[in-house]
Amino acid sequence: MAISQQETTTIVRDLMTDFAERTGLFGEGAPTRYLWTDAFAVCNLLELEQRTGDKAYRELALRLVDQVHQVLGRHRPDDPKEGWISGLNEEEGKRHPTKGGLRIGKAQGERRADEPIDERLEWDRDGQYFHYLTKFGQNVGWLA
Repeated sequence: MAISQQETTTIVRDLMTDFAERTGLFGEGAPTRYLWTDAFAVCNLLELEQRTGDKAYRELALRLVDQVHQVLGRHRPDDPKEGWISGLNEEEGKRHPTKGGLRIGKAQGERRADEPIDERLEWDRDGQYFHYLTKFGQNVGWLA
């Protein structure tokens, strides 16, 4: 049984509202950003704006992009390094938040240079993946 476009839009709207609350995009929760998921969330929010004509979805997409830049454009809170990944000062970092790339947002920090490789842990480590960066950048380009 096929569902209508209106039913699909309702499902996606509910899913994205839950996503926004669960990941701290709005509400009380601390932001939990993951670059790959956030890239597709930007797509979904823009499509919701397209289908409904509600500009609030574009504003939510822009808020998500800003939050991704603020969270994933900076070193992790548990990293001894602080500030923007690019090394820029606060003002310049805000103007160019992706200059040093964006972290993925995984649960564990990157392996230290003096730390041995543990294959089981590598999948859970933060870092930068080119295909994550390009997917997010491509989707943010649609906001221009």
